[in-house]
Amino acid sequence: MNQEKFRGIKITGTGSYSPPLKVANSDLADILDTSDEWIISRTGIKNRYYNEGRPNYLMAVKAAELALKSAETNASDIDYILFSTSTPDFIYPITACLIQNVIHAENAACLDISSACTGFVAGLDMARGLLYSGYNKILFVASECLTQHTDFTDRASCVLFGDGAGAVVLERAETEKIFTSYLRVKGVSPDKPVLYYKVEYEFNCPFEDKTYKKPAEYGKRLQMDGKEVYKFAVEAMTEAASAVCGKTGLTADDIDLYIPHQANIRIIQTAVKALGIPPEKVYINIEEHGNISSACMPVALDELSKAGKLKAGMKICFAGFGAGLTYGAVIMEI
Repeated sequence: MNQEKFRGIKITGTGSYSPPLKVANSDLADILDTSDEWIISRTGIKNRYYNEGRPNYLMAVKAAELALKSAETNASDIDYILFSTSTPDFIYPITACLIQNVIHAENAACLDISSACTGFVAGLDMARGLLYSGYNKILFVASECLTQHTDFTDRASCVLFGDGAGAVVLERAETEKIFTSYLRVKGVSPDKPVLYYKVEYEFNCPFEDKTYKKPAEYGKRLQMDGKEVYKFAVEAMTEAASAVCGKTGLTADDIDLYIPHQANIRIIQTAVKALGIPPEKVYINIEEHGNISSACMPVALDELSKAGKLKAGMKICFAGFGAGLTYGAVIMEI
């Protein structure tokens, strides 16, 4: 391994937030033609949390404040805020600027990442680059309000998603630690984007009297080709985890903990089997949270931290995939 791969980063604090409305499968069965057994057998999900009637950035702020407290760091010490979401409250300003204002991180630059469910993996790679370019402390927050985009008449997709936020405080490692990333995209056609939520707008050009007509196949809520996403997800998770190990010079056995994107238990189990990973090395919390997109991994990290399961020197592999179709993995020695 070359020296670059030892320029690692450390997690000095974690935080997470789940909104108060807990929705069980039985609650969804009251409004849909579904059942607890049907949902569990196909997804592995029992519960999820809904951020009913509240803006996304407030969830992000709560997770951010908890991460800062965990790191024993003042907001004024943060010099960069990275924020990942697929569900911003505003197209502009970016949400990181809202977080910066509310938590009083007056010395922080701000940037939003939009890489769907791969956002945390992409953000870790970006944070590492920023830390070695001169920034000292990064607050990285991922917060998702997917239920705002969910079509509750589509029983195949609406049972999958929940809301929540996770955050980490990151710094340069004081000693040599492994960090390697593998990020890729399987680009999709705008005519058939597979997994998407289309922005609706009216034609607003003062020079032509025309009205924008949206293609008939675009819906007003989150739309997903489940079969195509499943096939892509298994292949992407397997490729990314294998490739990042190859770049690092490690084998699957050298990894202490795998934290995959929590989209569907069947996807995770199929990828884990293909990679030959012992199930006890894989952290899964989909049963309680459902799919919370880019917030899955930082929420998992906070749960592991609170349970005392994160130990110095552990090698963690994060592997994710999402709309775009984006995918990737990071191996990080903590």
